[in-house]
Amino acid sequence: MKAVLALVVIYVVAFLVAIQGSAPAALEASPQSAAAKPAAAHSSAIDPAKETDIRTLLDLVGAGDQVQESVNYSAEQYREKLLATVANNDKNQAFVNAVITDYEKKFDVDQVTEQLVAIYDKHYSSEEIKELLQFYGSPIGQRVATEAAKISREIQAATRATAAKAVKDALQEAKEENSGVGRNAHLTTAPARLQQRRDTQDATQAAQQQDQP
Repeated sequence: MKAVLALVVIYVVAFLVAIQGSAPAALEASPQSAAAKPAAAHSSAIDPAKETDIRTLLDLVGAGDQVQESVNYSAEQYREKLLATVANNDKNQAFVNAVITDYEKKFDVDQVTEQLVAIYDKHYSSEEIKELLQFYGSPIGQRVATEAAKISREIQAATRATAAKAVKDALQEAKEENSGVGRNAHLTTAPARLQQRRDTQDATQAAQQQDQP
């Protein structure tokens, strides 16, 4: 159970990074916010031996890769949002690309790692961290760490599809039951370029899974 909770902590942080793209204010906010500093400072107060174990555990479960993947995903969301607000020409596309490139450079993955260290220190004792190290250092532990990321993506895809259908049906029923009200109400969908990129990524991931024993 503790092994599962450890992964949950990682994916919650990764999810929070990813959903920044859905908040309009996020485009104006610096990823390296002042609010993150206390957590980073806290890690320096952790018992050195425990901190070493936590960092080893984060490496074993691929926390850094998960955070970076979320950053990449949020960057594409930001790109599409910005492109939708400017005229479609080469200069504006170059401008948006420059913003996103700078965003990716400014996003401090190491700072997120420091926050993860502090989170693990808060929720797990030294003995529990050692138990998690034993688990994730085993073949089944590595299998869990590898498959959990894929399972998480598949769950998100399934949830998005089910949610899209449910809200579409709810909107249609509401229009039928309230004649003349909300006729112009509609749901915005992901930009075609972003959706196409997601479909390509999902297809690539599916092919990779089939190639694995």
